[in-house]
Amino acid sequence: MASEVNLNRLAIFAALVRAGSFTAAAEQLGMTKAMVSQHLARLEQELGVSLLMRSTRRMSLTEAGAMFHTDCVRILSETDAAIERVGESRDTPTGTLRITTSVDYGVAIVAPAVASFLKLYPMVQVDLTLSDQVSDLIAERFDLAIRGGWLRDSNLRALRLSSFRQLLVAAPTYLAASGVPRRPADLAGHAMVALSVLASPSRWIFTSSGGKRSTVRIPQVAQANSAAAVRAIALAGAGVAVLPDYLAEPDIRAGRLVALLAQYRLPEGGIHAVYPSRQPAAKVRAFIAHLRDRLSDAAGMTKS
Repeated sequence: MASEVNLNRLAIFAALVRAGSFTAAAEQLGMTKAMVSQHLARLEQELGVSLLMRSTRRMSLTEAGAMFHTDCVRILSETDAAIERVGESRDTPTGTLRITTSVDYGVAIVAPAVASFLKLYPMVQVDLTLSDQVSDLIAERFDLAIRGGWLRDSNLRALRLSSFRQLLVAAPTYLAASGVPRRPADLAGHAMVALSVLASPSRWIFTSSGGKRSTVRIPQVAQANSAAAVRAIALAGAGVAVLPDYLAEPDIRAGRLVALLAQYRLPEGGIHAVYPSRQPAAKVRAFIAHLRDRLSDAAGMTKS
C-alpha cells in the first residue's frame, strides 16, 4: 500500500491541519478549496483510513489521523533537512574530497596545492591517493583525478588545466662517459631509461625551431612504470631520459641533470582534471579552480 501513496499529499495534509480549515489551507497552498478536499479524499483512499472528521462548522483529526500527522511532520522536516544538506554540498565546499593522481605529479604539484586549499576551505578534508596506475574513479569512489599526458577515451568528464614540456635529460656522469648528443640522430648511439606506461617509450619526435620534425628510436637500457623511478635511474647515470618539466627542472637547476637538445621541442603533455559526475560537488569545483589558479600563477612566473 505504501508504494501507492502520493507523497505530495502528505504536505497538503500537514498544511490542512496547520491551517485549521480547507479555506485557509487552499489560500496558503495556492489551490482551490475543492482541490484540497480532493487530495485529502485520495490520500484517505490510498491509506485506507479516515484522517479527518468533518462537519459544516469544524474539522478534527481521527485517532489514526493524529498519529499520521505526527509522522508527516517528522517526514517533511527530515526532507527539508536533507534538501538543505544537498544544497550545502552543491554550494559550499564541505566533506571529504578523494583525489587520485600520479606519484611524481602528486608529490611535486598536487600535495602543495592540497595544503593551500585546506587553508581556504577548512570544512573540507582531503584524502589523496598517489598511484601510477589509472584508477577507476567510480569503482574506487574517487571524486577527482588529476592526470597528465594524453587522456584515454572514456565517459568521464575532463577539463584541461595546464600543460607541461617534456625534457630530454641525462646525468653529468653519463654524459662524461658517453658524450653529449648534438642532434636527434646522435641519440641512436645512446642508452635510454624509458617510461613503460607510454605507448612508444623509446620513440620520440623532435621538432626544430624551424618546424622540421625528426623521429628517433633510442636504444632502451632500462624502463620503469613511474616517472619518479625513471628520474632516479637517470640521476644514477644509467642513460638519457625524457621527463616532465615539473620533475626535471629542479635537478637541472641544481646541476644533477643536464637538459639536452634544448634547440628542439618534444610533444607537450596536458594536465587534466577528470571527474565522474555530470554536476560535480562544490568541493570538486573549488579544488579544480584552486589548482588551475596555482598552475596559471606558476606558468606566469616561469615566463617572466
